[in-house]
Amino acid sequence: MDNVRYNRIKAVLAEQDKTGTWLSEQMGRNLGTVSRWMTNKIQPSVEQLFDIAKHLDVDVRELLVSTK
Repeated sequence: MDNVRYNRIKAVLAEQDKTGTWLSEQMGRNLGTVSRWMTNKIQPSVEQLFDIAKHLDVDVRELLVSTK
């Protein structure tokens, strides 16, 4: 089954030269969870998306794949 992409967390991290390890440390989250977010295996909650955006200093909309 195809893996549908909903978030751009991995891409935004790469654009900023940051890693999933860095994000997991900043958020106090398990690296496995962050890794699954990055590969779109699972999706963070809306609250978690806002927290990720805060740590990456981006608009939360940059973390989502556009529908247009």
